Parts: sequence; C-alpha cells; structure tokens
Amino acid sequence: MSIYPSRELLPRRASFRPGKNIAIEVRGDVAPGLARVFHLGEVVAEIDWRSDDLLLPVLPEGGYSVEVGDLTTAIEVAAEPRRRLRYGFVASYAPDKDIAGLTDTVRRLHLSGVQFYDWAYRHADLMGGGESYRDALDQPIALATVRALVGAVQQTGARALGYAAVYAIGPKEWDGWQHQALLTATGAPYGLGDFLFILDPAAPDWLEHFTADLAAATAALGFDGYHLDQYGYPKRAQRADGVAVDVGASFVTLIEAVRDALPKAHLVFNNVNDFPTRRAAATRQDAVYIEPWAPQLTLQHLADTVTRARAFGDGKPVVLAAYQHIYDSAPADAADRATALTMATLHSHGATQLLTGEADRLLCDPYYVRNHRMEASTAALLKRWYDFLVAHDELLMPPELTDVTNSYAGPYNNEIDVSYARAEHSETATAGKVWRRIVADGDRLILHLINLVGQTDTLWDAARAAPADPGPATLRFRLSGTRVPRVRVADPDGLGRLVELPVAVDGDFATADLPAPAVWQVVVVEN
Repeated sequence: MSIYPSRELLPRRASFRPGKNIAIEVRGDVAPGLARVFHLGEVVAEIDWRSDDLLLPVLPEGGYSVEVGDLTTAIEVAAEPRRRLRYGFVASYAPDKDIAGLTDTVRRLHLSGVQFYDWAYRHADLMGGGESYRDALDQPIALATVRALVGAVQQTGARALGYAAVYAIGPKEWDGWQHQALLTATGAPYGLGDFLFILDPAAPDWLEHFTADLAAATAALGFDGYHLDQYGYPKRAQRADGVAVDVGASFVTLIEAVRDALPKAHLVFNNVNDFPTRRAAATRQDAVYIEPWAPQLTLQHLADTVTRARAFGDGKPVVLAAYQHIYDSAPADAADRATALTMATLHSHGATQLLTGEADRLLCDPYYVRNHRMEASTAALLKRWYDFLVAHDELLMPPELTDVTNSYAGPYNNEIDVSYARAEHSETATAGKVWRRIVADGDRLILHLINLVGQTDTLWDAARAAPADPGPATLRFRLSGTRVPRVRVADPDGLGRLVELPVAVDGDFATADLPAPAVWQVVVVEN
C-alpha cells in the first residue's frame, strides 16, 4: 500500500531554469479549477487549469508555492542549481529496480542532489566487477540499473553523485597498498573493524589510482560528481614509512587533486563530526557537508555547527547528515516530531538535512542499506516542510543573511521582540521555552520561533512530546519612521505560505498578534 496520496501535484523537475516553461504533473482525480502561484505569499500568476500537466508561465529566479484546490507543491527557478543542496540518497541497484519510485521522491521533495551510496565493486576498485556483481557487503549491483538511475535523476534536474571512500582499502586489495597504511602507536593499521583498512589519502600513488578510478566511473556511468567519504579518524597518525601525517591536511590535498582531475564534477566531502571542516570548507568543492555524532547531541549543537560551517564555507550550501535513528525505536509520531525540530533548527540557520531517498525511505543508520520505510505521516511531514523550504528559500538559505538577535532583542536593545502569555523565550535551544532568533536581510527582519514548550530536553535524535501551547503571542517592534512596517507569518504545518497580520501603532512602537505556533514559525517584518 502506498504511503503517498492518490492525488498530488508533482513538478516535472526538481529545479527549473530561468526562461523555461514550468510543467507540473497533476496526479489523480483532481477537479479542474484555478491554479495560483505565490512568491513569498503574493499571487504572481493564475492559470485556469483543465487537464493534463499544469503549465506555468516563465518565472524569474526564486522559490514559489503552487496551489490547485486543496493540493500544493513548490518549485525552484534557479540559474545556478549548485548554490543549494537538498540532498537525498539511493542505496539499491538490483536488476529489477523501480526507477520511478526514486524520481518521484526527487520531484516531490525538490531534491537537487542524490548520493549513490555503495554502488561500486570495491572501495579501492570501483569498476572492477564487470556489469553485474555483489558489492563488498554482498549486495547485488547491476551497472545497467546504476546508469538508468543516473539518467533518471538527471532528467529531473538533479545531480547524481557517486559514493567513494577516500582512503579505504578492503582485505583483498590491502597487500598492494599497505605501504601507505596509517598506523596506531602500537603499529597496527587503522581500520573499520576487519572490513576496511585506512591509508594516507594524500599518498601520490593512491591519488593517481583514486582519481583515475573516478574518471573511469564518470565515463562509464555518467555521474555528475562524487560524494567523498571518510570515517572521522585518525586525526594524526604515523605512516608505514615512519612519516607523521596530519590527516586533515591530507584530505585537503586529496580534494584538490580530485578537483584537478575532474574540473566539472560536483564534489561533496564528508566532514565527520565536524572534522576537518575549517580546512575542507575552503577547498574547491561544492558544499560543506557534516555528519554529526556525539557529543553533537542537542539542537543547539546542530545550530552551532551550521553557524561555523557557513562562516567557513564562503557561500557554499551547508548539509548535515543528521540520521534520525529514533525511527527504529519510537512510534512514528514521536519520531516525526524529532525530525520536525531537527529540520526547524537546520532550515532556520541556513542548512539542509540528508534524510530521505529511494521511493519511501529514511536514514537511521550510517550504512544506508539499513534504512527505514517511512509511514504516511512522515511522508506528509516531509512534503510540507520541503515545499516550505523551497518556497521560502530567500528567507532561509542565502549566505548573506545575518543573525542580529544580540543587537535587536531584549530590553537594552528594545528594537524587536516577542512575548508569550504562558511561556518564556530564549536565545538558545532551551527545553520548555520558545527558541527565538532574529535575522537581518537588508531592511527586512526575519524572526524564527521554534516551539520547545513541552519538551524536557533538546536532544535532536530522541522521541519528542507533542508541542505545548505557549499561549497568545505579541510581536513588538520599534518604528523607524512614519511608515508602518508590514508583518507576515508562515508555518510549514499551517497554510505553508506567508499571510499578512494586522499591525497596531502605539507611539514609537508597533505590535502584531501572532497565531498559535506549532513547531516553527517564520515572521517577516519589512518596511
């Protein structure tokens, strides 16, 4: 039984180019009627839709929401799609693979990149298995399926990135590479159990082999680029020849070598537990991607990690592979609330999450083959939130957005703040409070209000209680002139687009009453 509704709007592409017509599949039994296109809550187009695809006019760059009756979706129009990374995954390549399930996910959630996890024959011999083989963990792989998936993802306007571990050697290949081994203080090679051994990723002979393997895979399979993986250790080690190795520096050398070998490739390097983000973010790759583990256990940890990554990344998109293990141990509703709070934290700080892929799967384990089949409630949550993310991109993702909470909020500043009848707010993620953050975008102020009322802790990968009601809320802000600013509010679990609020003026200040929050509200104040 499908977890998706029989009636839905599905953009034909995950991202559209400026100057091109936009087509949206109207799936199921949908009554003809008026289709409306919104940009940040404003109607920019109306179409009398009757049958077949909904065809929209040419639109300028930006994010848009689309409504046909009670059905909604979002679309992105972008000249340079690499400026964002809404990341998904695929992890199965059997000969009878259903291609449409993955491409529906890419279109439904507007994924701009898909990681092809563990498609290769061996970690140190990507293409050595012929056209069909069992991978290193005995999963069946058909390269015809890989090619079909790559082509299908590209047809949706997304990028297909092949997974490649940057320094991992299997036992069968180890004899040829152990001269470059990274060793512990007692002389044993570092490894991942007895499954893989680790060498210096900057070793010249390894770089020659690794980049040639990637180039061969690109030619044979058509990948747009690569997801370059590591395991987070060691940070420093001795090589087999006695040379001391700074592994972070070796990663930088490797990334730059791959860029030189594949100048057009889309490259994403995994900074495991934030190592070595500062150095790797400055390389010629296309995103700042971080896989958080302990001690990064709270929502505030995620927020702080994203803030650092954006500072280091020089405008690159930031993605966190925050695996929601909680789906394996908690009911879907409690796990969905954990995911919502994780997404609220990441999206409000200008980052996205690698979480979903295949036709209906979630990541709950670093070995992506061990994924979780989502329930209908989770599918509906993700569709709402990814639509919201795309439609409100310019309020969330641009690197020039600036956190001004410390200079605008509170009684000393007295510029703008919010108060609740039955709850306190906080500048940090604090259980039992509303987490309030203020961002400046030129003359426009954007408030992010994340509801942690009713929570007893702020762990991001833990079952979450239903959010409690903090009571009526009042937004109060200082006027800068005679013109009354415009106030609008949006909620991914509400209408899903910005709606205008009445504003009352009292001397030098103005106020607006905010609707009750669910998990996350975005409030926009602009002159």
